[in-house]
Amino acid sequence: MTKMNRRRFLEDTLFVAASGAALACGMGRASSLLAQETQPPPANERMGVAIVGIGSRGGNHIAAFSSDSRTDILYLCEPDTKRWSESQLDKIAESQNGVRPKFISDMRDAFDDNAVDIVSCASTNHWHTLCGLWALQAGKHCYLEKPISHNMHEGFVIEAAAKKYGKVVQTGTQCRSSKAIVEAVDFVRNGGIGEVNFARGLCYKRRKAVGPKGEYAIPEGIDYDLWSGPAPLLPLTRPGFHYDWHWQREYGNGDLGNQGPHQTDIARWFLDVDRYPKTVLSYGGRLGYQAEKNDEHYIDAGDTANTEVSLYDYGGKCMVFETRGLDTPALLRPNGNDPKKDGAKVGVIAYGTKGYMVQSTYTYCAAFDLEGNLLGEFTGGGNHYANFVDAVVANDPSQANAPARVGALSAAVSHMGNISYYLGEDNRVSPAEIEMALKAITSLDDDGVTLARTVEHLETNKVDLEKYPLSLGQKLDFDPEKLVFAHPEAEKLASRAYRKGFVVPKPEEV
Repeated sequence: MTKMNRRRFLEDTLFVAASGAALACGMGRASSLLAQETQPPPANERMGVAIVGIGSRGGNHIAAFSSDSRTDILYLCEPDTKRWSESQLDKIAESQNGVRPKFISDMRDAFDDNAVDIVSCASTNHWHTLCGLWALQAGKHCYLEKPISHNMHEGFVIEAAAKKYGKVVQTGTQCRSSKAIVEAVDFVRNGGIGEVNFARGLCYKRRKAVGPKGEYAIPEGIDYDLWSGPAPLLPLTRPGFHYDWHWQREYGNGDLGNQGPHQTDIARWFLDVDRYPKTVLSYGGRLGYQAEKNDEHYIDAGDTANTEVSLYDYGGKCMVFETRGLDTPALLRPNGNDPKKDGAKVGVIAYGTKGYMVQSTYTYCAAFDLEGNLLGEFTGGGNHYANFVDAVVANDPSQANAPARVGALSAAVSHMGNISYYLGEDNRVSPAEIEMALKAITSLDDDGVTLARTVEHLETNKVDLEKYPLSLGQKLDFDPEKLVFAHPEAEKLASRAYRKGFVVPKPEEV
């Protein structure tokens, strides 16, 4: 495919059209791709589950496993005792015919219990891999939220562990169980939009500033040493404890690694690439929050980019991922001018020689020809948790729709983009300098147009790019066979120094 050179980024209209159609269809209700048994098994035959992390995402895990007739939640594992409540246990027990789970702080206590068959992890990103590794070593099947790893090294480890222990590992990229997306991928693979060598992922989500960087007291009830786990034991530098860890790189991965793995996973799926990128280059910054506070000396506690564009060369195929954390003009929102909507715009566009495929929600995709005429619509959801339980019941890891290999590859897209950005964080340059640097990477995008839209987005949000310029990341070369960067400084960021008692070992040592 030749370089993309479309009128004002054709996605502006196609994405809005697809999103509008999805809303009109009322998509959003999930239905299982695989039928569950109609009669629940006896209590002594149901599988025991330990849920690790009971925040907002953990609540989704609790609802899924407590409502599945084949599983009983036995443990809720959470180092913040303020999140525990007896009424929560009562509600779960009611849905499980009286089986009442226990609250514990340390997940290892649940792993020691032979009654636990499944570990479902919805903790902070920096815990995902170690939780999964410990679970596998204890003989448990595990469902791990995305990103399946906090860094590149951990992705290699969890993939190796899943292979060694032969248990089911499901990554929480639930789009892999979406009927709409499965059928859209089949349409693309069968030539519905021609040859597809380029895909664009989008994460346009308004994120507020974390708050001023400082040193804050650890909230009462939190075992901070246990919460920190594999990460360094550092002072708390953000005013909000829960969720805001996403924007600090010791624990989270920014929105490229938070929302991004859903879309990078779908983009890889459309491109049919089951390998790591060979080259990556990012540019961006943590911008717009200074103006929000009207104080140039204000320092936000977050240290991940809220605006980031990452280019990935797979050798003949290309992906671009755009992260925007500031307001997106109504013209570019699927929800138009409706002030009741948050203006979020998240999805994927696959570019073919004969048309485009647009994924605009988890349950809706639409295909268009090169002129923007609708070719077909794909609708319907799926039950990702049920697919996981199906695989566990069959004791067949191959039945999982998002196994460890899939999760590691899609998480790596986020990690590689962030590593490029972190290495160039202090390399603050003009848009013209970025445009020149983009010529160093093989890309199928019209990189100048994407850059111009990014600059326009920042200027619309009143970011003074002379005062707060963009950062140009380092171009990184990666060997997909040897799994190493050509740059020593990038290799250092591909892993981390682990604390005693919380070490993620080498892949060959799992």
